[in-house]
Amino acid sequence: MARRDYEIDELISAEAIAARIGALGTEIEAAFGDTEKLVVVGLLRGSFIFIADLVRKLDLPVEVDFIEASSYGNAMESSHDVRILKDLRGPIEGRDVLLVEDIVDTGLTLRHVLGLLRSRRPARLETIALLDKPSRRQVDVRATWTGFEIPDEFVVGYGIDYAQRDRNLPYIGTVRLP
Repeated sequence: MARRDYEIDELISAEAIAARIGALGTEIEAAFGDTEKLVVVGLLRGSFIFIADLVRKLDLPVEVDFIEASSYGNAMESSHDVRILKDLRGPIEGRDVLLVEDIVDTGLTLRHVLGLLRSRRPARLETIALLDKPSRRQVDVRATWTGFEIPDEFVVGYGIDYAQRDRNLPYIGTVRLP
């Protein structure tokens, strides 16, 4: 296994993440309790672990789809150029949609994807982000539900990567460069 050229300090434990997702699942169930079928849209790639754990906490009829957007590449800073790399497979017009995001940082990606999804006229569109970094926000956008507010640190783990590494960590950690 290749060695990292950086250190990782645990910020949010796997146990704390699991507990928070359980609570969020309860809130989402209450909010969407009357839905015929909830379309849960994961914003790839960072949300894939979060969405898997979240939908297992929902006692609702769900359909899962994915959209992939990128503004980071392999860098630690956003390029501000949001590109859609993979679009939804099915229509969402007239349907209840929950967009699942790993982290809201500048807000540019979330704003872009929300605009795209709104243009497809869902009946309802709500958002959930595992992590929120409000100190970095460049646009006025907020998730309906947030797991944890974090400081302005670059994080990895639980699906979130640094140059495609460390997504598989069961916790959220901060990257410390030498």
